Amino acid sequence: MMKQILFAGVIGLFLTLVGTPLLIKLLARKGYGQYIRDDGPREHASKRGTPTMGGIAFILATVAAYFLAKVITGYLDPDVDAAPTFSGLLVLGLMVGMGLVGFLDDYIKIVKRRSLGLRAKAKMAGQLIVGIGFAVLSLQFADNRGNTPASTKLSFITDFGWTIGPVLFVVWALFMILAMSNGVNLTDGLDGLATGASVLVFGAYTFIGVWQFQESCANAQTLTNPGACFEVRDPLDLAVVASALMGACLGFLWWNTSPAKIFMGDTGSLALGGVLAGLAICSRTELLIALLGGLFVLITMSVVIQVGSFKLTGKRVFRMAPLQHHFELKGWSEVLVVVRFWIIQGICVIVGLGLFYAGWAADK
Repeated sequence: MMKQILFAGVIGLFLTLVGTPLLIKLLARKGYGQYIRDDGPREHASKRGTPTMGGIAFILATVAAYFLAKVITGYLDPDVDAAPTFSGLLVLGLMVGMGLVGFLDDYIKIVKRRSLGLRAKAKMAGQLIVGIGFAVLSLQFADNRGNTPASTKLSFITDFGWTIGPVLFVVWALFMILAMSNGVNLTDGLDGLATGASVLVFGAYTFIGVWQFQESCANAQTLTNPGACFEVRDPLDLAVVASALMGACLGFLWWNTSPAKIFMGDTGSLALGGVLAGLAICSRTELLIALLGGLFVLITMSVVIQVGSFKLTGKRVFRMAPLQHHFELKGWSEVLVVVRFWIIQGICVIVGLGLFYAGWAADK
């Protein structure tokens, strides 16, 4: 299974490095270019017409990398169980479903030549359908230990005992999916910002999946302290998904970095946010994602603060929201904002992984 993680990452990287320029040519030929909001920074006007819907590249690459890694490792080692798991398939399904909602939004923007795509109610309805489907199915498919892909217990670095029941779990899962997908969507305002930040989080979840597998309660007889084990259904397969995503996004970043040759669009941002929530839910690290994805939370909160302040006092806290545009208007170059925000995201990931390890060590 460890080979699957390596193969998935390498294949995902290769597919987007090679496939993204082909997608750029296709989208440019059809005239599927980005529309820029009129009230944004003036420097962004030059980006008008850049091909969008680039999320198609890393969504397809991730799915292909996942299954190709299964096929390759299955042939290389017949003793290895290379079959897809329900956890892996559900997380991938959530990504594809959210990406489809984003694709419809992007497509309408292009066809109707406006900066707004799906109407708010239609977009929300699509996200709810996909999210509810994922949440309900994630409580099915118990393994021989009785573990389902998700749990009705709240979790931080593992389940901490508060059972909320299936109905509240669906509500909680929907909140996470909507919060993360819209958080990534708000972050996707500068070349490479959301893509690079996502790469860091997917790297963290690759590590978490491997660690949870090594310390799985299914291997309790071989552990020095069975009380510190992780009761996660398919941790190693979640690491394969995360590795495929990390590689695919890294390859896409080659073309998405400043000056971007292609934008991910809502197709990509909703898919990335959804799959981040799915990984958190299925790895039982639901609250930890708020720290691992700290940049997305920070940028989302800047919008909440800006809107709340303006409605309550008539004054704006930031020159412009989301937060990255505030610093642009203060005179920071786009590249400077992106790199410094990547550093912030890297710090969040390091702290999050530190807490993950510390929580495990404290129970030993």
